[in-house]
Amino acid sequence: MTTDWVPSLWLDTFDEMEEEELDYNDHWAFHFNYNLEETLTADERRRGWKIYSHCAFGQFRCGDCSRYWRSARVVVLFKYRLRANSARGTVLMRPFGQACQRCQGDFYLPGFTKKNVEETLLGLFGKIRKNCYGEEEDDDDCSVCSERVRTRPHEASLCEACQLGICCEDD
Repeated sequence: MTTDWVPSLWLDTFDEMEEEELDYNDHWAFHFNYNLEETLTADERRRGWKIYSHCAFGQFRCGDCSRYWRSARVVVLFKYRLRANSARGTVLMRPFGQACQRCQGDFYLPGFTKKNVEETLLGLFGKIRKNCYGEEEDDDDCSVCSERVRTRPHEASLCEACQLGICCEDD
């Protein structure tokens, strides 16, 4: 269980799962964009971009006091599109941070277990199959649902996603 943001965990897991989950002979590139927003412009919609937001379980560590905390409300935002004429897809990802309750300073990015990353990516792959390839979504998506994890009450003032109005707090 890591409390540090590890981009390579996401990149490697995406690469491992892509071939099995997106068996369409298209190549998908996975990138990070730490300024990604939940809204799409008319131009982005016209160019085929879609949005997927997921609420995941993650861990944090304060860079100032080294305090550690877990959260079941870590927002991970994806923007994706398939350019069918070139058989290339692109996924952009942004994790949202939380601030330390004690220090109340900067937002720190979350750490994830491989299992949490896989669950989140399964949800993303399901949306890609539905919105880019026309597959029906599985109704029994509970294999993707995270087990309910008890954490302290969510503090909106310490949540970057809440500050931007896109938190999954009410889910």
